[in-house]
Amino acid sequence: MAILGTLLKKGIILRESLEQQYTSPFDLQKQELRKLLIHSQHTEFGKYFRFHELLRFFKKQNGDQFYQEFKSRIPVYDYDRMYDEWWHLSKEGRKNISYPGKVKYFALSSGTSGASSKYIPVTKDMIKSIRKTSVRQILTLSKYDLPDDLFTKGILMLGGSTNLRKSGTYFEGDLSGITASQIPFWFQHFYKPGKKIAKTSEWGAKLDEITKKAKDWDIGIIVGVPAWLQILMEKIVNHYQVKSIHDIWPNLKIFVHGGVSFEPYKKGFERLLKHPLVYMETYLASEGFIAFQYTPGKKSMKLVLNNGIFYEFVPFTDANFTDEGALRENPETLQINDVEAGKEYALLLSTNAGAWRYLIGDVVKFASVEEAEIVITGRTKHFLSLCGEHLSLDNMNKAVELVGDQLNIDIREFTVLGEASGNLFAHNWFIGTDDPVDESVLRKQLDEALMALNDDYKVERGHALKEMNVHVLPTSIFYNWLKKQGKEGGQNKFPRVLKKAKAEDWKSFLADQKLTISS
Repeated sequence: MAILGTLLKKGIILRESLEQQYTSPFDLQKQELRKLLIHSQHTEFGKYFRFHELLRFFKKQNGDQFYQEFKSRIPVYDYDRMYDEWWHLSKEGRKNISYPGKVKYFALSSGTSGASSKYIPVTKDMIKSIRKTSVRQILTLSKYDLPDDLFTKGILMLGGSTNLRKSGTYFEGDLSGITASQIPFWFQHFYKPGKKIAKTSEWGAKLDEITKKAKDWDIGIIVGVPAWLQILMEKIVNHYQVKSIHDIWPNLKIFVHGGVSFEPYKKGFERLLKHPLVYMETYLASEGFIAFQYTPGKKSMKLVLNNGIFYEFVPFTDANFTDEGALRENPETLQINDVEAGKEYALLLSTNAGAWRYLIGDVVKFASVEEAEIVITGRTKHFLSLCGEHLSLDNMNKAVELVGDQLNIDIREFTVLGEASGNLFAHNWFIGTDDPVDESVLRKQLDEALMALNDDYKVERGHALKEMNVHVLPTSIFYNWLKKQGKEGGQNKFPRVLKKAKAEDWKSFLADQKLTISS
């Protein structure tokens, strides 16, 4: 029980977990926003928006007036606006811009379906919050029926390089690399691949080094993005000429994953196992650790309400978003006590890294309002609605999973382009699988699955959405494109919808590979 024993001695983590369990979400969030405003009132942002005046509205008798004042005074920010008005000053080395102190680290986020990398500030307080939430998730393992000796085993965290790039006054890199470079001393005994390998910048070299050392480690938990962990496990299995990863790591019991829906990967992933794993989902974004799976057997995740993030929720409707997924002026925003189960909301975050009313780009749905439990259903810009089909990322993931099961194939990656087709419209799907499959059969079943999942799509398939094309590609093509983009490994994921410049780059890349994409 080495890990759990160490963590349970840190009573503050346990107290914070109990505080969230026995305090209303509204009260926790009010308290969190108050803390953020107090701490940031003397920053340039805090002085400009007069945080000291806002703080007067937090008295109990004022009800939710604190929030009405907060949202009336401070605008909603997307990345471009936040960076252009505030974060670029922090990046230039200036102190106390949107959060106290100097920002030492910037996480390079993958960007949206049509944008380049974003520079997201990472403060010391944010790193502490991520660490605390990670510990709280580890403590939930006590709810599972797991052998005691599991908590003496190694934890393999497959992330970006900890050898961060120095750029002027700050360091930049993948968030997983930034946080791994800051792991506490007591965790280093359990942490794999260890400091030396973690510093490796070249992704292929890192996988080679891990593969060579794999037989020397007793791994009980693996953590990372599904695509890259699957590639690593395949590499290990092939290198040692064994049948499953459990022939190398017999005590492997848990996979902690996040960043992308696991369902499309599950079939291929489980081919590498001798016995089932416990799957635990996390919601760790470049802007902070937002939620984690709290209860065994549930697919929903519990929002972290008392650890450096204040949430607002924008109903994901045509009234608030354009057809391209851009936020309209003066959108409707709600506190956590005003949301409803089953409805989709885009997230706004105010954080201890200096984000304020910041549109993170993810869309969530509440599975339970009382328990503050959510599922991620997509991204504001990773959906297709060329002609009213309203095809969400959740629809796409479920359809791909269904078709993979029906045809007994492992679909590792996919992406969709929405394009004009004469005076009408077309969806062009690119499916990554290394299994043999009849493209026309795959197209027919995928189209039928999407129509069954989405009535709007079904209607438009008989009207404006005349074409639905499917192109089957080797999975290596997808990963080679990511490598070309400088997005190989770490927390990087292949975008499920490609638009604008990235869509054109993808088509040019396929042309360079001499791959036909004609319908």
